[in-house]
Amino acid sequence: MSNYSAGLGKPGSGKRRLKDLLNQPDNRVCADCGASDPKWASTNIGVFICLKCCGVHRSLGTHISKVLSVTLDEWSEEEVDSMIEIGGNASANSIYEAFVPDTCSKPGPDVSHDQRMRFIKAKYELQEFLKPSLRIKSGKRSTKSSAFLTSSLSRKIMDSFKSNSSSQKMEGMVEFIGLLKVTVKKGTNLAIRDLMSSDPYVVLNLGKQTLQTTVVNSNLNPVWNQELMLSVPESYGPVKLQVYDYDTFSADDIMGEADIDIQPLITSAMAFGDPEMFGDMQIGKWLKSHDNPLIDDSIINIVDGKVKQEVQIKLQNVECGELELEMEWLPLDQ
Repeated sequence: MSNYSAGLGKPGSGKRRLKDLLNQPDNRVCADCGASDPKWASTNIGVFICLKCCGVHRSLGTHISKVLSVTLDEWSEEEVDSMIEIGGNASANSIYEAFVPDTCSKPGPDVSHDQRMRFIKAKYELQEFLKPSLRIKSGKRSTKSSAFLTSSLSRKIMDSFKSNSSSQKMEGMVEFIGLLKVTVKKGTNLAIRDLMSSDPYVVLNLGKQTLQTTVVNSNLNPVWNQELMLSVPESYGPVKLQVYDYDTFSADDIMGEADIDIQPLITSAMAFGDPEMFGDMQIGKWLKSHDNPLIDDSIINIVDGKVKQEVQIKLQNVECGELELEMEWLPLDQ
């Protein structure tokens, strides 16, 4: 159970309690693809999801994922209690995505239906990313046996949450301190990997999380303006950024990489507390040096009550290419 869900278990209307849970920062984006403002939920899994991912969840069957609309459907108290017990997307993903391999990229909001389907099926139906002790396997599954196995899995996960609720931690579960919204803005003079151009996309890694942008076809100066949301654990390192050229019939070619140091942003944000109490101002800086990819010093500002940082980087281990990003810090207690 997450460290903020306990306060939502107080008496009150189910709709109100559900809305309070949905308004938590990690629940403002889809648990499976990162799309903003999800309006659907899987009540037995405990995650909020977008309309596109909702369609995939429905195709898996209610024995795997029981989907309800947050705004249109009637919820029972038991269904609301189940969502609150788990605590939402960050808590659920720390289990269902505990062991996502490096070779598997978490889909972004604009991926194809097939990519979305493969990831969600691997995550929930095939249990490929779960901690091994939580996996429940069988041979050929009938619908009835699948329902039993999924129910057993849900009970095991819920038991794990409940048995550790006093300490708010579970073995194999990550405690998060906030969310990092990364807006991948654009690339400039990227490397050629096809005959005359490239089909670039950006991949971000933090801990066991992997997110990626859409592919921009035949463009060495692509514009994405795409938001990706990462949960930041207590023990965090740099955000690993890689740019790839998409290939249909062969492995995607690397087009450069960079490590993004997020400590200056987080340290500055925590030092000032609630940014809405301050006017627009500079509060920190990530300095350019020979051992980082910065083109210029990266300034950290409070802008309209939000802590933001503009980042311009030169891609490493490649002949050319630059990227422009914006990062925003969202504390869990905001």
